[in-house]
Amino acid sequence: MKTFLRSCAAVLPGLVVVALTSQPLLAKTDSEQIGVSVGRLLEEGHYTHHPLNDDMSRKLLNGYLDLLDFSHLFFTQQDVDGFTAKYATALDDDVLLGNLKPAHEIFAVFQKRVEDRVTKIKELVKQPMDFKTDDSVLINRQKAPWPKDAAEADDLWQKRIASELLQEKLAEHPIEPGPQLVERRYDRMLRTVHEEDDEEQVKLFLDALAQAYDPHSEYLSQADLKNFTINMGLSLVGIGAMLKSEDGYAKIESLVPGGPAQTSGKIKVGDRITAVAQGAKDFNDVRDMRLDKVVDQIRGKKGTKVRLLVIPANAPDPSQRKTIELVRDKINLKDQEARADIILKKDRNGEPVKLGWLTLPSFYADMEGHNKSTTKDVLALLKRLKKEKIGGLVIDLRRNGGGSLEEAISLTGLFIKSGPIVQTKGSNDRVVISTDPDPDIAYDGPLVVLTSRQSASASEIFAAALQDYGRAVIVGDKSSFGKGTVQTILEIGRFTSLLGTRSQEDGALKLTIQKFYRVAGGSTQLHGVTSDILLPTLTDLPEFGEGALKNALPYDEVPPARFTKWSDSHQLFISELKARSAARVAADPEFHYVMEDMERLRKKLDDNRITLNEDTRRKELNEEKTRKETRSKDRLARTSEEPSIYRLTLDTVDSPKLQLIMYPGKIAEAKSKGDVSKVAPEAAPDSDTEGDDSDIANADDSKPAAVDPERDETLNILSDLVQLSQGPKTASTSR
Repeated sequence: MKTFLRSCAAVLPGLVVVALTSQPLLAKTDSEQIGVSVGRLLEEGHYTHHPLNDDMSRKLLNGYLDLLDFSHLFFTQQDVDGFTAKYATALDDDVLLGNLKPAHEIFAVFQKRVEDRVTKIKELVKQPMDFKTDDSVLINRQKAPWPKDAAEADDLWQKRIASELLQEKLAEHPIEPGPQLVERRYDRMLRTVHEEDDEEQVKLFLDALAQAYDPHSEYLSQADLKNFTINMGLSLVGIGAMLKSEDGYAKIESLVPGGPAQTSGKIKVGDRITAVAQGAKDFNDVRDMRLDKVVDQIRGKKGTKVRLLVIPANAPDPSQRKTIELVRDKINLKDQEARADIILKKDRNGEPVKLGWLTLPSFYADMEGHNKSTTKDVLALLKRLKKEKIGGLVIDLRRNGGGSLEEAISLTGLFIKSGPIVQTKGSNDRVVISTDPDPDIAYDGPLVVLTSRQSASASEIFAAALQDYGRAVIVGDKSSFGKGTVQTILEIGRFTSLLGTRSQEDGALKLTIQKFYRVAGGSTQLHGVTSDILLPTLTDLPEFGEGALKNALPYDEVPPARFTKWSDSHQLFISELKARSAARVAADPEFHYVMEDMERLRKKLDDNRITLNEDTRRKELNEEKTRKETRSKDRLARTSEEPSIYRLTLDTVDSPKLQLIMYPGKIAEAKSKGDVSKVAPEAAPDSDTEGDDSDIANADDSKPAAVDPERDETLNILSDLVQLSQGPKTASTSR
């Protein structure tokens, strides 16, 4: 929070003067004055200090058109050319003069295009469709060109509607007959467009303006700001998930640690919600529904049930869907806390080894007045782990999307001597070094940090510092997310209120004001933290990182800070650990499954097309079903020696007896009963390579996935690190 306050103090004074002296006091309407303030705040306060000029005007126009017509289907190239000629270099001046007419004029054209298209769709769904054709349709049209004219648009829409009808025909969980469903869907879309009033059009326009600067800057309307204040911007209060709208779907952007969605283990980042049902009632199709209305359907009273019909992120065909039932609840504070496992297994030589596994869902501080912090909680767990004489420790950051900067700094200090942890640079190019002044070390043993593409922000600061110091081996996806920027929230009313307009009703601007840098000088922005040892996972795709976001800020460097390394890569045995891990991965059937799925997913993303031939689609669906069944049988037939795992929470950290959650033979017992649903310590993030069939012959889909090859191999890497760190045994030490 200190960083947040310092940042605001550095930004605000100059901005107030600009807002006061740049325009007449009572000449603007509320919306116009908000637009002027947003433009000035971005010019003067954004990290880049980029003027609102013709270059930003073009980005604003393109961004606004993309927000209105994500799939490039309603506007034609003729429309876009007309907008470009009229607005491309004028919107910057319009914003700063308080002229928001272009936003309404462009929206009026969009509304007319939607009206005309829905009329044609209603006729199209009544016609017979040929599903024997060899035609195909683009899956994602975000980067596709707009149709050049109305005739080309008609052809694209004919194929798109055919694809939607075929998708409903193939669906395992049909809601209603395809033609009625599709017609109802576009009727709803048209109503939604008609309901967008002037204020909502301005919100969308100013959001496009903020995102022209970078993807994490955002204009928040009054309703947006209220949701942000409730729980750090959670779109779904009842199930603990953040949604974004993409190609007509409500798409899962992130999951809240401890929320019903995350603890169920059944929802993944990237899943798309296609329908919502209240309890046992029928599903209601929500495609092409406004995001706030989808949210309203998912929200509800604590303890009530909601069912979601989702298309899994890794589904090869959008007709593949699964039903997920969740019980709405408040986010349980304890489920967000750090926790640990004590694992007893054998190393590569058959010798017993005791390892620690620390799961860190977020970097939290003083949550809800409980006087808690990540560092304080981890310190308590470390003391018990050391008392249990663990030989090495894994810190699992796979689900950790960030949190408190101060906690990331102080937690790093538990594993190194005093020194710099992270560098930050603002728009004035001044570099500030944040250090850990405490020379005490809470744990000095072998250390592995497990990351993924979902590890972001504060997680990346922590992992980067330990990597730069040579303190830990970083394992996981090729790199972490790559968010190396700092945002602050500025309420627009603090500026417009000085000019006689409203205050709380004017919304806010989430503004990027700083960038993070490693102690070695490189930024975590865009590049993230590169793993020392790479493990195959389905999340390891550039499409899931910062680089996939529009207008992402570039990577750059600052001079390295002065620090004393703990060790180098040679002392961490990186080369030997990589060689041993590669050999195990190559021989592991589970990693073979992951790599096969990665190859299919990569091909699907690269092709970006889906056939309109029903026979071909059914054949592909049958092949997918057969593949799942074969893998389940292979898993049942496979034998392996399981470790003993003891769970350690903050409630049980001082208990003399720990909870045994896994023991040798437990999986074998479950296999003999045809159910291994209760053997896993927890569901692994995105370890579900099988859609809803991730468990080994799992008869109960509500249980977490038992298969987590990434977790198992990380333990093997740590075991190797412990063994290599001890060096060769002598006769005397053996005795």
